[in-house]
Amino acid sequence: MRRRDFITLLGGAAAWPLAVRAQQPGAIKRVGVLMNAAATSPGGQSAQAAFVERLRQLGWSEGRNLRLEVRWNAGDAELAKIFAAQLIGLMPDVILAASSTNLTLLREMTSSVPIVFVNVTDPVEQGFVTSLTRPGENITGFSNYESAIGGKWLALLKTVAPSLARVGVMINPDTAPQLRFYMRAIESAGTSLGVKASTLPVRAEAEVEPAIAAFAAEPNGALIFPGNSFITQHMALITSLAARHRLPSIGVADFAKGGGLFSYGVDGIEDFRGAAGYVDRILKGEKPADLPVQFPTKFALAINLKTAKALGLTVPDGLLLAADEVIE
Repeated sequence: MRRRDFITLLGGAAAWPLAVRAQQPGAIKRVGVLMNAAATSPGGQSAQAAFVERLRQLGWSEGRNLRLEVRWNAGDAELAKIFAAQLIGLMPDVILAASSTNLTLLREMTSSVPIVFVNVTDPVEQGFVTSLTRPGENITGFSNYESAIGGKWLALLKTVAPSLARVGVMINPDTAPQLRFYMRAIESAGTSLGVKASTLPVRAEAEVEPAIAAFAAEPNGALIFPGNSFITQHMALITSLAARHRLPSIGVADFAKGGGLFSYGVDGIEDFRGAAGYVDRILKGEKPADLPVQFPTKFALAINLKTAKALGLTVPDGLLLAADEVIE
């Protein structure tokens, strides 16, 4: 069977009558999980473990009253399509969707299966929900960023590299539809800071080094790596290339620990715990439309001083004091 036919066959389950999907009281509930990382990813495993542990605390135990169906797309857009269709075809009671790509696919396949999202930027701007307080329809969740954070990333780079005149934003466009929102914020900040922004689209590991080398051919540059499964998978390569070409860089989560200059973002693990709470409420009868979209209240800044010294950059004392973590 061809892949396209396979996806179509499974995706057709989204149109099955709701009566067929109805669960009897006391029946085991089925929860689909579509992750945007590889199954071997430490970060992905930690996030899933936090989700499962929170469900356990809320009274849900796999094999007793819960069945989890977990799929890992490893940042592969084609795998994401296949796994999204598989999960819909299993007629779950609710699906956890990690990333804008996964949520986009699931939204196209069903308007009835409840979906709780995490790792999604600006869900209103992207058209996933009607409003934050009243999401509407079958989708709600936990947004990790507003796209305006792009301006903060650029401002941090400019603080330690005053001569900065160019910034390249690297992301895989196939798995990061939110790129256009980040770029809007980065370009706006660049206008006031005197920095020209450009995108560095990469779809495969082999494209990373040529893209960074070409960007580094001109002086006074820096790199921004928005949150994306592709970046996470290839972080070691990316940070080593940024160091080799003497480019200051900023990313999210553990980017500074991985060798980048800055990390500025949120603790995604907490969003998975929160998502478990929403899944619990939906399984108990609440509707996604009545559960407001949640935004993070704390952003963490990490600075890698070893990387700064290797690049010949001085981090202002005020910025060091403001950092949540300084890596030496």
